[in-house]
Amino acid sequence: MEAATENTTEACGLGFDRPAEDTLLVRLTGSWTIAHKLPAAAEVQRHVESDPVIKQINFDTRELSGWDSGLLSFLTKIINQCSEKNITVNQEGLTEGIQKLLQLAFAVPERKGARKETVRELLLPRIGASTIAAGQASVDTLNFIGDAFLAFLKFFVGRARFQHSDLMLTIQQCGVQALPIVSLISLLVGLILAFIGAVQLMMFGAQIFVADLVGIAMTRVMGAVMVGVIMAGRTGAAFAAQIGTMQVNEEIDALQTLGISPMEFLVLPRMLALILMMPLLCLYADLMGILGGFIVGVAMLDISSTQYIDQTINALNLYHFSIGLFHALVFGVLVALAGCLRGIQCGRSASAVGQATTSAVVTSIVAIVVATAIITIVANLLGI
Repeated sequence: MEAATENTTEACGLGFDRPAEDTLLVRLTGSWTIAHKLPAAAEVQRHVESDPVIKQINFDTRELSGWDSGLLSFLTKIINQCSEKNITVNQEGLTEGIQKLLQLAFAVPERKGARKETVRELLLPRIGASTIAAGQASVDTLNFIGDAFLAFLKFFVGRARFQHSDLMLTIQQCGVQALPIVSLISLLVGLILAFIGAVQLMMFGAQIFVADLVGIAMTRVMGAVMVGVIMAGRTGAAFAAQIGTMQVNEEIDALQTLGISPMEFLVLPRMLALILMMPLLCLYADLMGILGGFIVGVAMLDISSTQYIDQTINALNLYHFSIGLFHALVFGVLVALAGCLRGIQCGRSASAVGQATTSAVVTSIVAIVVATAIITIVANLLGI
């Protein structure tokens, strides 16, 4: 018989004996509780791997004074490791309570895929998977845009099915209820533009041109961009949350079962509301921004109210307003499309609604910035 090798901690011990050539006896001593530092199951594994002759493992628990789930976890790992190597584990040496708990633990087989395996994926497969996912997302987006376009065609020929009360309610939410935050943000943006411009223009005694700076900046770009960002965070997120919640509650599936197109019933009213309200909100934001510049010019730059108004009127023309309204119209389409698209693509869980809402806001803002750059470049190339 081979002498036992002992590896003890403060309150528990793990020893090994060889009562037979093909048998390993594992002796458990002391108190095996999670309050103490327990030996690792890898020690048993090392003894098994060091001698391929071992075909059976027995246990000796006569000196075991106490145990809890820590010992059960230790034994479970040993049994799993031995089953992979076709080594028999004899549980007769364990106490009756331990044997019953182990029987319960292995009574129901582990569900396939339940255990998470941390496998580090290589770079090229990840790039390929990301490329495929991006391609599929592009296809889904194009399909959604095509369905939205067809819904608009049905609306123009009078065949779209949606509740007009929903359209009126969405117009109210997108329009009137958005005025307070649009007023505040646009007024502050006008103030900021006037302050920034005044710092430089006062060096040349040309502070009167603050009116030109604020008026042109607000009407051409800033008014529409501010409204677009506000509506992306306020309305686009609301669209994604509303439609996403309906997706979770299977209301969209119910509409399709009844033969009602979700594009016509849910997406179309929201797109129409934003397309109608965005240009109006843009004009209102332009006015509030110019008012902010007016406050700075009159109160801090010693410009009379008449001078500021005359300078603003002379600086602006129809092209500036047209470009700003075109920005707003495009932003309305983009925000509505992003919000409704992320809502339709929402998963079936509560967390998926939050993810869809976040994605809708991010997508809308990115689309607004890209569209602004494209429109600005095209306008400069055309000389308008």
